[in-house]
Amino acid sequence: MSHVDLHLHLLPGVDDGPPDMDASLAHAARLARDGVHEATVTPHVGHPDFPVAVATIPERTRTLQAAIDAAGIDLRLHPGGEIFPPYATDLGRDELAVIAQGPAGARWVLLEVPFDGIDATFFTAWRHVRRHGFGVLIAHPERAAGLLDEGLRRLRPVIEDGALLQVNVSSLLGRHGDEAQEAGQRLVRDGLAYVLASDGHGDVRPDTLAAVGNERLTSANPRFLLRHGIPAGEVPSRAWRSPYERRMQAAILASRQRAH
Repeated sequence: MSHVDLHLHLLPGVDDGPPDMDASLAHAARLARDGVHEATVTPHVGHPDFPVAVATIPERTRTLQAAIDAAGIDLRLHPGGEIFPPYATDLGRDELAVIAQGPAGARWVLLEVPFDGIDATFFTAWRHVRRHGFGVLIAHPERAAGLLDEGLRRLRPVIEDGALLQVNVSSLLGRHGDEAQEAGQRLVRDGLAYVLASDGHGDVRPDTLAAVGNERLTSANPRFLLRHGIPAGEVPSRAWRSPYERRMQAAILASRQRAH
């Protein structure tokens, strides 16, 4: 099985991931050994503790890719970012485009949830991203406090707008506590999660997608998002539809029903 990781802190020395190139290469080798051969690098964007100029992310990614290739590691990277909600409104359309994935008309960005719970800051960030024409993949919603109580209900307008949910492997393994583990397991079991990702941080958080056995959520669905994106609003209706689109629609519908 060849996994695709859409949430990964691998760039050296930019945030709380690997501190240097050697550490980045060590984790890249771990990923490849575990069957992860494609990934987006998602440094924290807009986080006050980890300032990084968005415009430098593609070049940083190319530099790391060159080192990975030179080391003979079978891993292909795409430049991306994990947007910190309180500072999302500081990002203009051009900056969002730098870290967006998918084709024209269906490009999307990774927007993290506040750990203290789904709040007004998150909605402001989401509306800002949507006004600029980008879809949203919600990073680790299971880590938001109270998700299974009021959090999903509060996410209802975001889900109805077509946002998809990304659950962390580390949450499923209990690395973030019982509440996040239970919420993550529920999201996967109930069909609300569209993709799993590692949210790996090198040696600090070394788990990879190989830790869970779910080909659809670790390979087929994330690969579909990279190639075909997240459409604005409803998945287009037509006579044919790929199984991946049906799965996307099913995830959206399941999330809407659970949010009511």
